[in-house]
Amino acid sequence: MGSRTQAQRDAITVEIGYAFLSGACLAVLAFAAVAGPGWIFDFPLGVRKVLVTIGTVLALLAFLVRVITVLWRFQNATRQPSQPGRTSPDS
Repeated sequence: MGSRTQAQRDAITVEIGYAFLSGACLAVLAFAAVAGPGWIFDFPLGVRKVLVTIGTVLALLAFLVRVITVLWRFQNATRQPSQPGRTSPDS
């Protein structure tokens, strides 16, 4: 890897922050969507525990998928074209 400019390092930092923040928001929404009805509708304790467990697993998966997807797209968007002056390899 070559050296990066300050603008490139700043862009990476912002993208990582965005990935984590949007992943956390998605995880909270996923958890609330699955575990929330357990408290709202006063389900039995066993059902509530199952919903919280499923909500936790789903929230973790949603967070990881979101962070990986955002960072993967950023990595692919910053690559240079394979031939100077062309916008894509097949043009």
